[in-house]
Amino acid sequence: MILNYIVWKVTPVAFTIPQSVPLLGGHEIRWYGILFALAFIFSYWIMAKIFKKEGEDEKLLDSLLMYAVIATVIGARLGHCLFYEPGYYLSHPMEILKIWKGGLASHGASLGLLLGFWLFSKKHNKYFLWTMDRVVIVVALGGAFIRLGNLMNSEIFGHVTSLPWGFYFVNSYDPKLAIDPRHPTQIYEALSYFIIFLITLYMYYKADGKPRPGKIFGWFLVMLFSVRFLIEFLKEPQVGFEEHMILNMGQLLSIPFILAGVVLLYYSYKGKFDYQLKGKK
Repeated sequence: MILNYIVWKVTPVAFTIPQSVPLLGGHEIRWYGILFALAFIFSYWIMAKIFKKEGEDEKLLDSLLMYAVIATVIGARLGHCLFYEPGYYLSHPMEILKIWKGGLASHGASLGLLLGFWLFSKKHNKYFLWTMDRVVIVVALGGAFIRLGNLMNSEIFGHVTSLPWGFYFVNSYDPKLAIDPRHPTQIYEALSYFIIFLITLYMYYKADGKPRPGKIFGWFLVMLFSVRFLIEFLKEPQVGFEEHMILNMGQLLSIPFILAGVVLLYYSYKGKFDYQLKGKK
């Protein structure tokens, strides 16, 4: 007999550091953390290739990485606290600092990255669109790794499905949701983001490292947040107040990004942008 679903019983803990290790002994290392770290490692490697191609200083890339890490963590945490549970966290502000308890939002990370990369561009005398047309390539790849981390945590999955690739999430955070096969929306998103990564990387190299200003950034916003908007129809609500909403919070937050991408593409194809860099040698 062939089962019409996949039993997903993976533990979120990859391994535990031996007690004999000073300071770190006994700490659990989770798959989510490993995949999060791999996202930055692969992103750094790809950006190093791009910077080398354009003759940029490697120290500039180190600074970019620092801004990206800080902006991602702070933005994702504040996004979850303020978009999904504002009442609780505004009443218990110290809980915002307890990231290890969980609660990160990708839209918050997106806003954090926009601010972080704007500050980076300003500090290093770079045109903002020059920065964004390059970093969004690896942001898409990073998003794929993060969604695989959600898969390992058995979280952020979809509605009940009878499709043969439905996942039975044995280790679901909510036992009431672990009784039926579900859409593995983490995989849907991870695959979509990886395809977007390949498309944007192709666009960059097809233009020989000189893409039309704003073009890659604009297409990234339209593609990624359109995918996010559509897949949200298959997801279980992340918080209680979403249950009676026509469009959930993730979809409402995606719309401005999609519109921004459309506007950006319009002006990009009209030739309204020019990133002749002030600091370019």
